[in-house]
Amino acid sequence: MEYEGKVMISELQNYFKFEQLSGNEESLNRWVIVPDVNRPGLELAGFYKHTEPRRIVIIGDKEQAYIDTLSVEIQRERFEQLTDGYTPTIILTHHRECPPVLLEVAGYKNFPIFRTAMTTSRLMVDLISFLDERLAPSDSIHGVLISVYGKGVLICGESGMGKSETALELIRKGHILVADDRVDVVRVHNSIIGHSPELLQGMLEIRGIGIIDVAKMFGASALLPSAQIDLVVSLEKFDSNAEYARVGIETEQFMHILEVDVPKIVLPVKEGRTIAVLIESAVTNFRLKEMGFDSAKAFENRVYDYIERQNAANAVLPEKEKE
Repeated sequence: MEYEGKVMISELQNYFKFEQLSGNEESLNRWVIVPDVNRPGLELAGFYKHTEPRRIVIIGDKEQAYIDTLSVEIQRERFEQLTDGYTPTIILTHHRECPPVLLEVAGYKNFPIFRTAMTTSRLMVDLISFLDERLAPSDSIHGVLISVYGKGVLICGESGMGKSETALELIRKGHILVADDRVDVVRVHNSIIGHSPELLQGMLEIRGIGIIDVAKMFGASALLPSAQIDLVVSLEKFDSNAEYARVGIETEQFMHILEVDVPKIVLPVKEGRTIAVLIESAVTNFRLKEMGFDSAKAFENRVYDYIERQNAANAVLPEKEKE
């Protein structure tokens, strides 16, 4: 699998405050492009088949104990492989001393080695989480992202559908803006996270008024830096010939974002419909479904029960007429 973007080793060091044991400033220009780590047990044993060389190498207690059993010549051979041009860096956990042979090999290669007091398991979790976010696949979507009752709602639709005006009404009701006009999205695990481009942060464009500063107008609490996209609301011009969801038991719709299916509803826009209120109701209904209560299914069951009672009553009626 190919990943987008890269993380410089210097950025990694600054974020985690690693202690640098080898390499100069130039060595920090290496980069990480794979959001994963490698504990090199098999590599230290001399088995390199299927090894992904672009992963950060972590040496913990078990690896160090095994290294201590190897001769200097074998250590040098193994470390030559581990410090090749593809490997971003090697990190030692538990604040361990670096093996002298590894320091020697790293020294003449100008290869960066770091040390941390963190445990191996904690470092692995933190590193992978950090790299997952920084190297996540990304895209941009035209729309408005707003947090409604704690759920990230992406409002999409053609230009002129009133997306920003709807967002303004929702903000006035106490909901929180994330991004207007352009939503930058990244995939982190199986979730889609949206945020605003730096240039547009906190700004809302309203036709006839212009650009408004949401934080200045409604306060800093009216803004969120990012939010997970839980629901997509697509605004469409009302078409009397189109089929729209009426009961709610129709086939569920999704929007495909970075290979993740996000639940989607279509709201037809016409005079007299208050879209902000409809979105609030849609989110409330969405939350109820998450908690196990489906209004559409409940109505469907009510209809079936009614039909069964009517059939039972009609079956009894002829018997009474005979009497």
